[in-house]
Amino acid sequence: MSVVGINREPVELYKILKLEGLVSSGGVAKAVVAEGQVKVNGIIETQKRKKIVSGDIVEFEGQNLEIKLI
Repeated sequence: MSVVGINREPVELYKILKLEGLVSSGGVAKAVVAEGQVKVNGIIETQKRKKIVSGDIVEFEGQNLEIKLI
């Protein structure tokens, strides 16, 4: 599991995918979320702008990201 440091919360879900380089653009990030390819805390999430906070776990394509406030 990778740890992702954020300096403010909340952060929108699609931005985490984009900033971590898991997708090529914000548009692709929004699309994969809308298609149900992303889980937050083990539950499929389709809200592109879902607010992610410290302690959340984001799963995408076999990668787990633990979100931590720095």
